[in-house]
Parts: sequence; C-alpha cells; structure tokens
Amino acid sequence: MGSAKAINPVSGPQPVSAAAAQLERIAGEGCARHPYLNTLLDTSGRHAGRDLADAIHLLCQLHGRHPGPIEMALLRSAPGPIRSWLEQASESFERERLYLVRLTSAVGPIPSTPGAMVTESSLLAARHALETLALSERGGCALGAATALVGDWWPIRRLLDRAASRAGIECPAPSLPDENSVVAAITAIADNPSSARALAFGGEQLLLQHRALFDVLEARAEARGDY
Repeated sequence: MGSAKAINPVSGPQPVSAAAAQLERIAGEGCARHPYLNTLLDTSGRHAGRDLADAIHLLCQLHGRHPGPIEMALLRSAPGPIRSWLEQASESFERERLYLVRLTSAVGPIPSTPGAMVTESSLLAARHALETLALSERGGCALGAATALVGDWWPIRRLLDRAASRAGIECPAPSLPDENSVVAAITAIADNPSSARALAFGGEQLLLQHRALFDVLEARAEARGDY
C-alpha cells in the first residue's frame, strides 16, 4: 500500500478588510487619478495662474465653509474611538480650511467664465450631497465620507501648495490624520457587513463629488479657452 500524500487545501482569495478596501478606493477612485488635477499641478503656461485661481475658489466654495462633513459627523457621533478620531480630523481639517480661505485672497478673483450659473448649481448639489452623507442614519456612512475626505485631501493639498508657491505665500505643514489612524477608526466601526457597506457608500460618494468638481474645473478652463 503506497504512502498517503498530504493534501494541501486550495486557498482562495483572502477577504479584504473594510479599512484596506477604503484605502484602495481612495487611491483608485480619488481625485489623484483625475487628468485635470495633474494638468493643474504640471502646467506652467500663460493661463496657469487663472486656472489655479479657479480651482482654489471652487474648492473653497465646496470645503471652505464650517461645518463641513467631518464636523457634521462629529456632532452626531457617540463617545468612543470614532468620536476621538473625528475630533482629531476636525481640528486638523480646520487648519486646512483656513489655509484654503487665505489662498482665495492670495490668488486673486475668480476668473470670469461662461456658464457661471451651471457652476453654481453644480456646487450647490455637491454641498447638499456632502451634507447628506455626513448626516446619514446608516452606521458607517459618515465615517466613510470623512475618511475619504481626509485621504483624498493629500493630492488636493499638493494643488493648494502649488497655488501658494505661485502666489508667494507660506505653505503650512499638513497635519491631517495619518493612514494608520484612518485604518484604526474604520476597524472600530466596520465590524459587520452592513457597516462596511455603508462605509464604502460614504467613501464612494465623497470621491465622486471630488471627481465631479475637477470635471467642472476642466469644463470651465475649456470654456475660457485655456485648455
């Protein structure tokens, strides 16, 4: 009788944690992938100044108001690790908000662009969408939006710093929560499929609004004949 051979079970793909999925979502669906953001970061043509100014003004209209998605989520958060993370994120993002507001003065007025009413309608819809995410009753949705905002702000921060450098003002050091704290916050809430789905939805929708903003910026540059 021949010797028995050990049978190695075939291992399938390991499930991805909610935190890892969120980080992958931000990297793959965030504004860092938008061609027009990279155009703004790389361009040095004669229209670069007004295109950057346009971006700063529209970003300020979306994220320069208080309370934003993080603060709204914080107001509804119960004591615990999620609230602690949101407090840290809120404090850090307030500094980013002040930087953004200061930049709007430094870069000059918003460029005159055809279709201004369409832009205003798009921004109004985007602000309403962010508010809806932050105030959602679905457990995990607000955190999904907040963590996506923090993660997707890094490429936006590069844009802010480029505009600041061009305008001749100081670029403050960023202080947003790091990736490890984002992972810890998500791990504390996404302990069931329902929370994980809500978190994914909040993240996806926040990233969608950011991409839509850069779509608007690109269309505005085209309307001005800059792009």
